[in-house]
Amino acid sequence: MDIDWNAELVDQLEWHWQHQLRPRLDGLTDDEYYWQPVRGCWTISRRGQSPAPISLGAGEFTMDYAPPPHDREPVTTIAWRLAHLIDAFGPPTAPHFGDTPASHPAVRYPGTAETALRQLDDGHDAWVSDVRSLGTAGLARPQGPSHHPSTPMRRWRSSSFTPTSKSSTTARRSACFATSTYGKTTPMAYERPAG
Repeated sequence: MDIDWNAELVDQLEWHWQHQLRPRLDGLTDDEYYWQPVRGCWTISRRGQSPAPISLGAGEFTMDYAPPPHDREPVTTIAWRLAHLIDAFGPPTAPHFGDTPASHPAVRYPGTAETALRQLDDGHDAWVSDVRSLGTAGLARPQGPSHHPSTPMRRWRSSSFTPTSKSSTTARRSACFATSTYGKTTPMAYERPAG
């Protein structure tokens, strides 16, 4: 029996998007988007107002960044996490897979939760469409950055998101985003400060 690996992959991606990740973001407010569970979180800031060593982005808002290694992994806001995913998906018009690395202009990071969710949805839809277009043969070909030239698409996985809870409160939304982007799951629980 032949397995349509592309269909299996897309089905799994879409199921997690539609039933786990995306519904948890419905109704996200700007206060939740920017909420910092601890001081010094990496976030999205107006250009020129970030205390981070590096500010990424082309527009009015920039994304905090510092090159690794870090003394400890930075805690990030939901705004930063969504910006990270928006950046990973790339612009909806950019090619996502192929022999040549995709080059796209610096991202214009969103300053509101509503705009971030719209950009995230557009990026996701384009990325999944490109995954679909790979077909089974495309999944077996090396994809991605040149520093991973022998990694077929079927072995690539994003560990940027490991949801750990389901709730509409800011603390719970933050907990679902509080895992390492480097493949190590580090659940963190934060409660909203009283007052």
